[in-house]
Amino acid sequence: MESEGSFHTLEYRYGILRLIDQRRLPGEECYVECRTEEEVADAIRSLVVRGAPAIGVAAAYGMAIAAARNMSRAPAQHVAAMESAAKLLAGTRPTAVNLFWAIERMRKVIRESGLTGVNLAKEMLDLADAIHREDIASCHKIGELGAALLPNDAAVLTHCNAGALATAGYGTATGVIRSGFRSGRVSRVYVDETRPVLQGARLTTWELSRDGIPVILITDNMAAYCMRLGRISAVVVGADRVAANGDVANKIGTYGLAILAREHGIPFFVAAPMSTVDLDTPSGSEIPIEERPPEEVRSFGECRTAPEEVTVFNPAFDVTPARLVDALITERGVVHLANGGRIDSLYAGQNGPEIS
Repeated sequence: MESEGSFHTLEYRYGILRLIDQRRLPGEECYVECRTEEEVADAIRSLVVRGAPAIGVAAAYGMAIAAARNMSRAPAQHVAAMESAAKLLAGTRPTAVNLFWAIERMRKVIRESGLTGVNLAKEMLDLADAIHREDIASCHKIGELGAALLPNDAAVLTHCNAGALATAGYGTATGVIRSGFRSGRVSRVYVDETRPVLQGARLTTWELSRDGIPVILITDNMAAYCMRLGRISAVVVGADRVAANGDVANKIGTYGLAILAREHGIPFFVAAPMSTVDLDTPSGSEIPIEERPPEEVRSFGECRTAPEEVTVFNPAFDVTPARLVDALITERGVVHLANGGRIDSLYAGQNGPEIS
């Protein structure tokens, strides 16, 4: 399937899900091969694969792998094994709703088709492939719609990684940047390091550099000063969950950037596929926030930077209120949340994008 550039974030062939190991970038480009649903779950949990859309696609393939591995079992046992795989995969990371969205799509096939054995395995793989293709197409549409919102000669600030590495290909926030650069609207990109795991420094700069897009790396605490100097003309980030009221969960530090952007009169854009919108979560206060291991903060790479006994608070995400989001960019259209736009406008009429 089409990806972006010379690498594949994930690729399924002959019963094996092959994932680029994002823990090893940018120093080493290597891949992890998953042959069981347990290996897929471990890859998601350990950040071999990360980014809300990418882990959703990976989970779909994890379900397909489980279906194939168990297809010789009796029908009831096959269905039970699939439910066990769904529970295993859903327990890996709590915040990104794409994970649960993809698993539920796969479970719906089990419930409604009545298939088991080889027929169910084929149906599951076909759906996982479809989810993969849909994500790539969504990212390209998001890129097109988002690029049109950017000012000319834009210097864009982005946080974490919402690129091809975080999706099936092309990227959400980075898709907007890619499309903007190709259309001549984006001239350079500022990238936050994104402590403590450095997804911006390690991953986003790696992607953009490979594309020949001018990139400037800054530490997280430099963003305000760069805005004050007039170096930033727009902020574009991704999302791991968008609540029904438009509140956005994204990598820790995003909320602070939204506040800074508002203070400096800079547009703040969120780019995410519809699979990231969670109508069952009324507002950001109900979004579960994952807490990561304390060693991510106590150490920098293999170097200890804090006493081993020090207490650490390490939330992986924060929530940005809808009132600070100038535009939510999806494949169905753009919602101007800060001006009173509503998420439900995206569901009004499925024949084309609805823009509010």
